[in-house]
Amino acid sequence: MRLFKKQKSLWILFIVSLAVILPFAAPYLTMNPAVSRVELNAAKLQFPILVAHIGFALVALLTGFVQFAEPIRRVRPKLHRYAGMLYVASVGISGILAVALVFYMASFAKATGFLMLSGVWLYASWQGYRHARAGAYEAHRRWMIRSFGITLVAVSGRLAMPALLLAYALLHGFSLPEGREGMVREALEVNIWVGLLANMIAVEWFVLKPAAARARS
Repeated sequence: MRLFKKQKSLWILFIVSLAVILPFAAPYLTMNPAVSRVELNAAKLQFPILVAHIGFALVALLTGFVQFAEPIRRVRPKLHRYAGMLYVASVGISGILAVALVFYMASFAKATGFLMLSGVWLYASWQGYRHARAGAYEAHRRWMIRSFGITLVAVSGRLAMPALLLAYALLHGFSLPEGREGMVREALEVNIWVGLLANMIAVEWFVLKPAAARARS
């Protein structure tokens, strides 16, 4: 019964993630800088780096869900391993490209959030891969859960936007001194930090901690 609930929750998370990410990522597949929702400067490399970062992050998101599909892990262990290797490679490339994108960001808060996100994403994924290679599969599982939680910051950061916009409006007495565009801009300054913090708390306290307690009982 627990396995059924876990897989049902995974499917719900998969559907929600696609519903949030695909509308954001799809315009970039046209390779047209005019559709970019990220402010671009005059550097010619920024947009290709951004598109590649988004593309590999999307691959990481999809292969991450394959990793945690219990029937695939049990019945098709080779597929599980190949998906895992593709996941780690995608995170590695997307994470390194994310570090490069930091140098194009004018906002210090956004740049530091993106840099922190990239650093912990790369570290957690490397730890998961390293433990798998060493045959320490329980540690591998824990680190890959952490890594995928960080992958999902792309989802949670966007889902947090309505709450951040409401918080901004409340703090300014609904006066919106910089207008709607200013409100959205300010919320986007912190949504990465909020998504990262929320996901790390969710992973450590609501996924890993209960699993460890069940294992001890």
